[in-house]
Amino acid sequence: MGSVLEVDVDGEAVFFLDKDALAPFSRRIKNLSGEELVGAAASPRRRLVLHGFPGGAEAFELVARFCYGGGGGVTVTAANACAVRCAAQYMEMGDAPAATAPSLAKVADKALEDMPHWPWQCVVDAVKQCQSLFPLAESTGVFDKVVGALLAQMAIPAPGDATPTSSSPESSAFRFSCDTKCSSLSLRRTWWFEDLVVLSPGMVERVAKALLARGADHGIVARFLFYYLKCRIAGASAEDKRAMLEAAITVIADLDRSSVSCKGLFGILRIASPVKLAAGCQEMLVAMIGRKLDHATLDNLLVQAPSGTGSLYDVSLVLRFLEAFLRHGDEPGRLKKVGELMDLYLAEVAPDPSLRPARFVELATALPAAARDCHDALYRAIDVYFQVHGRLTDDEKMKICKGINYEKLSPECCKHLATNSGFPTRAAVQALASQHTVLKGIIRHSGPLKPASPPPPPAAHRESYDDADGDNNGQVVLYASRLELTLENQNLKSLLDSMHWRVMELEKVCSRMKTQMTKMKASRRGGGAAAARSLPRMCS
Repeated sequence: MGSVLEVDVDGEAVFFLDKDALAPFSRRIKNLSGEELVGAAASPRRRLVLHGFPGGAEAFELVARFCYGGGGGVTVTAANACAVRCAAQYMEMGDAPAATAPSLAKVADKALEDMPHWPWQCVVDAVKQCQSLFPLAESTGVFDKVVGALLAQMAIPAPGDATPTSSSPESSAFRFSCDTKCSSLSLRRTWWFEDLVVLSPGMVERVAKALLARGADHGIVARFLFYYLKCRIAGASAEDKRAMLEAAITVIADLDRSSVSCKGLFGILRIASPVKLAAGCQEMLVAMIGRKLDHATLDNLLVQAPSGTGSLYDVSLVLRFLEAFLRHGDEPGRLKKVGELMDLYLAEVAPDPSLRPARFVELATALPAAARDCHDALYRAIDVYFQVHGRLTDDEKMKICKGINYEKLSPECCKHLATNSGFPTRAAVQALASQHTVLKGIIRHSGPLKPASPPPPPAAHRESYDDADGDNNGQVVLYASRLELTLENQNLKSLLDSMHWRVMELEKVCSRMKTQMTKMKASRRGGGAAAARSLPRMCS
């Protein structure tokens, strides 16, 4: 025996081998430098430590047997092909140093070419093996071959899976998580979920992304990720939960928007709330929810505030949702849905005594004017907020009232605001002035109107508005005295006035007809036809 190598494989096992037997097949052994060996140079036995050897001592033993067998004596099977191929790469056995020596890498590659025809469980085992073979599994193409075999096998319906079982991905609990209804075809396409939930978070992310790159259905991948979380989150440590959530979020961010439900995203958010996700993943989750905010419900938005803030709900998070939505939600229909949702949310958070005025203003003014056709709900939420926060100054209240478009208030709400002592006087004046402008516009479009002279306002009422700014004080007082009339009554009065004007016109026509008839009697012998032609038309 020539130079003896004492090979320590990751501390698992020690092999005493003849260097000359390994060198013709392994460039790494042939090109060993003195720095890689432990022991005196003159010693007949040198020690080599192999750290992170792919496949461990078992794979190294196959390598050694291959070398001692002169390039034979080793059977590469589905159970060891991935590990052998990566071990060959580690030992630099792609092209043997000796021109006539067989290559272990080529032998393993030939076995891997048949992977699409392996039994399903062998393919799953290969996926599991790859978890400990990175980065060599990627650089050698082993992982790519495994994913290709997975995709080929997934397209084949598994026998006996035509109907879901209590533990299948299509159970009611899973449907609740991903919010999808499944056909019998999709049931057959998800039979493989259970076999892959055992993978590590990093491997799940790699497999899912690789499947998407090869054209896998986005909806199926999304459902697998939700199923993975449902099966693995319970009982996991905080660190494991964070790893699983970050892996799932990273993949979901690459999916089509329609393949992931809003309910599912909020489900991830609830699980992730106690876990400190990486900033990038947190932003991805917020952006995805924001894009689907028009599908959210009030219960979805009622996320508990972080401990130590003193608030009941996480208003800052909702504001981030709104920012993300406004970057994409410019459709009127979607915008109005979010406007209605925010009115409900404002009514829910308004009684929170810890909600600062600045935050409430941000909520009330976050959406553009087109999001609300009516501001009654916004007014009621502000009214509640003023009642709970009784120490607000008039200036602070006016800043909050900037969110109200008084012209979009109903007459009932405007009347309530005018007599609401919780609102600043300036807000009441602005509301009345705006409503007066609205009323003038309605009258202008409904025909001539002769308003009755209003009675003089009471002195106390007049004094309450003496300090109002602008030239509309007289108009405001006039309208305030007539505020008891509803909008319907005003329209009715306008209609009556129009009818009165029409009656007067008809009376004039009748008078002219009488005159013509008198003339006709005086000249019966001629001009009858001309007189008839000169009669005025009763309807223009």
